Amino acid sequence: MTEGQRRELDEQGFVLLPSFIDDVFLHELRTSIHHLFEHEGERAGHEFRQEAHAHRLANLVDKGEAFRRAILLPGLLACVRHVLGPEIKLSSLNARSADPGSDAGQPLHVDMGAVPDDRGYWVCNTVWMLDDFTPDNGATRMVPGSHTWGTRPQDVLADPMAPHPQEVLLTGKAGSVAVMNAHLWHGGTANHSSAPRLAMHAFYCRGDKPQQQYQKQLLRPEVQAALSPELRAILALDDPLNDEVTSNAQVRSGFLK
Repeated sequence: MTEGQRRELDEQGFVLLPSFIDDVFLHELRTSIHHLFEHEGERAGHEFRQEAHAHRLANLVDKGEAFRRAILLPGLLACVRHVLGPEIKLSSLNARSADPGSDAGQPLHVDMGAVPDDRGYWVCNTVWMLDDFTPDNGATRMVPGSHTWGTRPQDVLADPMAPHPQEVLLTGKAGSVAVMNAHLWHGGTANHSSAPRLAMHAFYCRGDKPQQQYQKQLLRPEVQAALSPELRAILALDDPLNDEVTSNAQVRSGFLK
């Protein structure tokens, strides 16, 4: 990481890494995701969430080597650890394609409804631009600096769907990746273009917090058996603390379908 990137993460709450992946890897990810959309059909995203006006996939670590490679890229993990500290794990790996011609966007929110605790920040998201992100095709809106406010939009805003006077749009070319402190207020915008807009979200959390999607429960045994020690560690497959906190969170909130 450069000093400028650290400063952007600290002050703005996000940093854009232009052309972070090459065209070959970009094509591999796009092709794999489109194949999964076709293969899973109406069940796509069922492991976690389905959404009107968008197509989703979940549990991608279980569905291809390219996805497992993506979550370990060193430059990406350096940014995530700058936000969360050294002990991190993958919380979920999903894809989202915003449908074209839709007027539906998302309210401003923070991921998992998370507010920083006495140890600081505990969620960090990475937005992989698998298509160009433009002002017209559903780019993410963000409120710079809001990660430092210690509040959630729904608790202080009359209408989290409304435009925020400080919001900016996250735009960039396909192959770029944005790293975002997920305590930042953000939300997807409507895709007014004539084509879908595809993104992948590798979501990480601090080691003592629950995973959004319990990887140990979701990954097939044959996939788990073939994983490297480095992948097992980032997925927290052999971590008793993760088993405890994630299982307890499932019982309390039912966030895993």
